[in-house]
Parts: sequence; C-alpha cells; structure tokens
Amino acid sequence: MLTIIELIFSLPRAQKRIISLMLDALFLLTAFWLAFFMRLDSFEPLFNQEYWFLFLGLLPASLLAFIKQGLYRAVLRYINLHALWAVGVGTAIATFMFIGLAFFFEVNVPRTVPFIFACFCLLFIGGSRIIARSLIGRHYYHKKEAVVIYGAGSAGRQLANALAKGQEYYVAGFIDDDKTKHKTIIQGITVSGLESIEAIINKKNITRILLALPSVKRVHRKEILLNLESLPLLVQSIPGLADMVEGNAQIAEFKDVEIEDLLGRDPVAPKADLMAVNITNKVVMITGAGGSIGSELCRQIIKQNPKKLVLFELSEFALYSIDKELNEYKAQHSIEVEILPLVGSVQHINRLEAVMISFNVQTVYHAAAYKHVPLVEHNVVEGVRNNIFGTYYAAKAAIKAKVNTFVLISTDKAVRPTNVMGATKRMAELCLQALAKTQNKTNFCMVRFGNVLGSSGSVVPLFRKQIAMGGPITLTHQDITRYFMTIPEAAQLVIQAGGMGKGGDVFVLDMGDSVKIKDLATKMINLSGYEVLSKENPNGDIEIKCTGLRPGEKLYEELLIGDNVSGTSHERIMTANELMLEWVEIEALLNKLDIACHNFEHKKIRQILLDAPLGFVPSDGICDLVWLEKKEAKIIEPLLKTVS
Repeated sequence: MLTIIELIFSLPRAQKRIISLMLDALFLLTAFWLAFFMRLDSFEPLFNQEYWFLFLGLLPASLLAFIKQGLYRAVLRYINLHALWAVGVGTAIATFMFIGLAFFFEVNVPRTVPFIFACFCLLFIGGSRIIARSLIGRHYYHKKEAVVIYGAGSAGRQLANALAKGQEYYVAGFIDDDKTKHKTIIQGITVSGLESIEAIINKKNITRILLALPSVKRVHRKEILLNLESLPLLVQSIPGLADMVEGNAQIAEFKDVEIEDLLGRDPVAPKADLMAVNITNKVVMITGAGGSIGSELCRQIIKQNPKKLVLFELSEFALYSIDKELNEYKAQHSIEVEILPLVGSVQHINRLEAVMISFNVQTVYHAAAYKHVPLVEHNVVEGVRNNIFGTYYAAKAAIKAKVNTFVLISTDKAVRPTNVMGATKRMAELCLQALAKTQNKTNFCMVRFGNVLGSSGSVVPLFRKQIAMGGPITLTHQDITRYFMTIPEAAQLVIQAGGMGKGGDVFVLDMGDSVKIKDLATKMINLSGYEVLSKENPNGDIEIKCTGLRPGEKLYEELLIGDNVSGTSHERIMTANELMLEWVEIEALLNKLDIACHNFEHKKIRQILLDAPLGFVPSDGICDLVWLEKKEAKIIEPLLKTVS
C-alpha cells in the first residue's frame, strides 16, 4: 500500500489530476446506477438505453462543475473544508443537472433517484478524499518526528496547524496547565497535564517538546522549564508575539530556550520620559558604537528620534556593521536622523575634541573599553591607556565641547577588583567623579552592571557551541557565579539612569540574583535533550570540565562597595554613595600612570593601582605577555652566557 501511495505521489501534478478525474467519473457512474438500484431494487435500468444517454450527458456536466469549483486544484495532503465545500456544491449542481436533463430528454426517472444519487456522490467523492488524506497522513507520520506542544491556547493550535502542513513533525499531544482543558481533544489531539508527559514520551517516543507560550511571563516560563529539566527532551520555543506580529518570525520557526527564561526575569517597561530626556532632538555620540553594549545603545537611541547620531568606533568592520544596520532601520521606519560613522580611538584626545565640537554633541554614552579580563591581564598598558586615559580624554573633550551629559558604562568588576580591568574601570569612575566637582558644564554619571547575555565573550553562546559539538563544556570553576541581564534591558536602563544623573552619580542596576554558572551549564545541557556525563552518571552525553580560574578572574562578582545605597524613581536603578577623591589627587595618580605606561614599567603600574583607593587586591601576579617575555629573556640570557 505504501509503495502504491509513494508511486502515485511521485507522478507529475497533471497526471495526478487525470487520475482524480477518472476515479470521480467511476464514482459518478457507480452512484448513478446504485441510486436506481436502491430505488427500484432491480438491475433492469442497466439495460435501458435512455438511462445510458442520460448518464453520458450528466457525466461531463458533473465533472465540469467539480472543475469549476476548484476541486482538482486542492492538494489531497492538505485537503480542508474548502475542498469539501467544493464537493458539496459540485454535487448539488450535478443533482440539478440530473433533474434538468431527465426533464429535457423526457426520461422517466423516479423523483427520489437524483437525491439518492447526490448522497452517493457525497459519500464516494467526498469520502474518498477524506480516506486518501488519512492514508497519506499515516504514510507521512512514519517519516515525521513526534513532538509535544506545551500550551493548548491559540498559539499552540496555530502551531499544530502549521506542523500538520509540514513534513518534519507531527503533534502527538498537547500539555497544558489549565485543568479544565485536560482530557479534551483539540484538532484531534488530546490535551493532558504535565503529570502525563512521561507516559506520552514513552508511548510516542517523543524527543522534543515545543513551548507555545509567547505571552507567558518569564517567571512562569522558568517554573515550566524547571519541571521539564529532568526529562530527556530537547526543549524549544516559538517566537514571541511581537516578532510574529511585526513579521520578523513565523510560528513554526523554533528556537532554543532563551537563557532569559531560565533566569525568570521579566524586563520592566522603560519610562518614556527618562528614555527621551537626553536623546530626543539632540546630538548623541556613542563611543565604542560597534561593541555589544554600544551597538545596542545605538538601536535604543535611534528609536528616541535624536537629531544626529555620532558613531565613534575604532574597529572599521564593527563601525560598518552598525552603520549599515541603523541606516536600514532608518529607511524601514522613515526616521529623520543623520547617522555619522566616525573612525577613531578614545586614546586620541584631539580627535575626540574635534568630533564633539564639530557636531555640537550634547550627550555622550562612553561604552568604549577593553572588558575581557584575561586579555587586559595580558595587555596591561593598553588596558590602562584605553580604560582610564580613554575615559579621561573623552571626559576632558566633553567639558571642552560643553557636552550636557556624559554617561560612563561601568562594570561590577570595578567593585573590590581582583584584576586590572576592574581596577581601571574603578579608576575611570573616580576620575569622572572628581571632574564632576571641578565644573558644572557637563553632567557626569556612571552606570554599573554585570554580565549581559549574548555579548562578545559571554558564556552562553560558548556553551551552545560546545553542546552542538557534543561537549565537553568548559567551566573555569564549579562554584563560580555571575549576575546576568539581557543586552536590550541593560541598554534601556543605562539610558534611563543617565536621564536621572545630577553630577558624579554612580548608578547600580538591579541584576536580580546571581547565577551559578555550573547550574546554568547543566540546565542548558538538559534542555538540549542531553544528560550530563559525570561519575554519578557515566552513561551521560556531555561532560562539564573545570579548567581553573583565568588570570584576574573572580569567583563571585559584586555590584556595590558599601551598603550606603539609595533607591531612585526607577525600581531597577539604585544610586551608590561611595568614596570620592579631589581632582588634585586624581591628577597626580594619572601623571604617575602616564609615565609608567610610557616606559612600560609594569611593576610601577601595579603599585600605583595598589596604592590608589580602588580596593584592588590582585588574585595573580603581573601577567602582561610582553613583560613576562622580557623577564624570561633576562633569566635565560645570563644562563646561556655562562654555559658558553
């Protein structure tokens, strides 16, 4: 049977339509004579020439009626109510043609025969298509992957419809939290509670569950994922409602579970007045515009209708990418904003001054920084130059250009830093705080937050890649924890915090609870349909390996130095009152650092950072690669001379 079906469906569409016409002609013939037999209980009409002439006139008229109704354009695999309606209308026309032809040719036909004929037509022509669809469906089900949909609401039903039309998946069941839906049948699919999922998995050999919950809050999604975590299933979700409404995604476009769902953190809607205060109808400049945070700031800022958007970036490719993206967005949404892509380094104060003065910049978001802890440990001088002096030069240029607002993107690693990167960011904060007290032209503020999901260097894309390759997942320490936030939420909160700044403020974003990275890795493995390979589970799939802390890396991150924290008008933004230095003290430190960096005196740089009130307690010695190479050369050269 399957071979015959495959043979028929391998034929060209024109040939399949001819077969359908021939079968329907046979069904009409059968219905015609069965109608007489049922009415007269005799085969005598078969031998009546008038009835044969009547049928020869009825057959082409009936087939033409079905053709006009589009019956032969319908694909059997996807046959629906429209096709069945075409069968009904075609049958009605054929019945009236039967009556009309009998009257016109004065053929003696019992009154009930045309109506019996109509019933048989519906049964044979309509029923045959329903049976064919069922057989085809069963045939394709053998090739489809069985899936379960979590959520029997509108999105779940739409997803089931979309999957039924495809060739990859078929829905073996619905799971829903609403008890009133349990044991009901939707679109031929039974709805069950979560307690039944293991039985469904075993019975139907399910390996994938699809979350059709586009509007459910993340707190609820987190609870659902916790319940699914222990099951041997790949958990995927459909796009959010906003993406589907805007046409950016289709309901059957599955994606892996977002880490935001595991965190269970719902973003707070931004406050329009705070978003607009430093941006709308103003000239806005973003340093490091091509980076993870810088580029997202650009995306959020362009939505607030600035007069001009100055993109300041050292990387040519990163600048090209964000400039192209923003111009495409501008064209799609008919936004009137001048976008100015400028190549430049924050270590060149004359370039910064020229840009800010030339374009009359009113707001600066300073996102340019070297932020990767191990890389800054290996490149200390450049880290100090870029993070400390780059911020200082940008701030001095802003004062000279009479910029209204200057917002520094800081980090949780600036709190009691154990690495050079954190120490340089804390020094940058102190520098801006001191400058804020020396003048009142430019309003300086800092916004401090933790890791952002999906940024360059984030563990999440790394873990996904390692899982896709079959593992192992590499982890620096089994107890390491981090704070996480999505890039869009972080950028929105940075903009809103800048709108609240009064001068020298240190804002701290509410990052929620810290996350144990090993637990995060375990959840990602489980929700990808795999098990963790360990001593306790030697039959697992993916191992989690601890490689040891990298240079300067902390086990735990902090957001505050002290407990002197105040709330603000925004529930996710706090302000910290911390130690501040006078400009004279900061200037002396900067002069010492400048000389030490110029001479590549790493020990002096380390000592200056230790002596400054940064709370710097390094976890490693000096790790600068150039310094280590020179140190090794000084040790080896005398030994070589002695040997020679």
